[in-house]
Amino acid sequence: MPSPLIDSHHRCIDYLRLSVTDRCNLRCVYCMPEDGMPKLSHDEIMTYEEIVRLVGLLTARMGISKIRVTGGEPLVRKGILHLCRKISEFRDVKSLSVTTNGLLLADFAKGLLAAGIKRVNVSLDTLKPEKYALITRRDCFRKVWQGLETALELGFEPVKLNVVVMKGWNDEEIEDLARLTYSYPFHVRFIEFMPFNSIDQSSRYLSSDDILRRLSNLGPLLPVTVNNGNGPARHYTLPGALGKIGIISPISHHFCPTCNRLRVTADGKLRTCLFSQEETDLRDLLRRQATDEDIISVIRRAIDQKPEKHALDSEVFRKCISRPMVAIGG
Repeated sequence: MPSPLIDSHHRCIDYLRLSVTDRCNLRCVYCMPEDGMPKLSHDEIMTYEEIVRLVGLLTARMGISKIRVTGGEPLVRKGILHLCRKISEFRDVKSLSVTTNGLLLADFAKGLLAAGIKRVNVSLDTLKPEKYALITRRDCFRKVWQGLETALELGFEPVKLNVVVMKGWNDEEIEDLARLTYSYPFHVRFIEFMPFNSIDQSSRYLSSDDILRRLSNLGPLLPVTVNNGNGPARHYTLPGALGKIGIISPISHHFCPTCNRLRVTADGKLRTCLFSQEETDLRDLLRRQATDEDIISVIRRAIDQKPEKHALDSEVFRKCISRPMVAIGG
């Protein structure tokens, strides 16, 4: 195993979030306009061969051991199972997972498992089909729920539900979503709303402290640790529950001091911080047939400049966000 990557703030970088497409089959209100976004062209998106070469360098030479495949919606990209299988074959990959909106999960679950995916995150902001249609602008809640049931039946572990909490949209369901952990071994993760488009943050934002106060209505929240749990969530369980509850608070209690991740966008831009405007073009290096040593050197320089903390609480930053979340990778 290669030596771990350590940034200039003494953080060990071992986790890659890899976006494979900017396309999505939903139109969530907090992510993109109803008529969608301008799409990257076929030539702009990294090829699977380019992705595999990059992943090989990051794992075998730079200490990346955890990879999450994201989008957009990763399951809409043709050949995604082939890519997952190729990534899983790298011996230094200890954890390979997918984040999906779940719409195609029932169709792809067996293939994902066979391709080496054992962990899956599914975005699900409500348990009410009519509200799901309002939030996603697509009436397909039951298809997503079918995907979740299929994932559990096939043995994916864990199956995580990502809930973006929005005041006035779904905050009255916090308790109901948490109660799922009594009946299912889900990890239900409540995520503070982040200002990635024109929705007014002050009117939609609910802090993690407020979320925890709501959850305390269900009984004592017992802090727990989870396997492979060096991510941003704080974890709890309710007495007698099968699953767990996670709290992710990028605004009120940011996790920058322990950030261990890199992001690569679908068009091959390396971002060392989700909320930074700085990007390093790796696709261009790959297409110019740069040597492994040159690519590694560029990545190391970018990591050396990884910011100590994000600027999400800056009004200037929020006005200057250059990419929506669907273009960065979830």
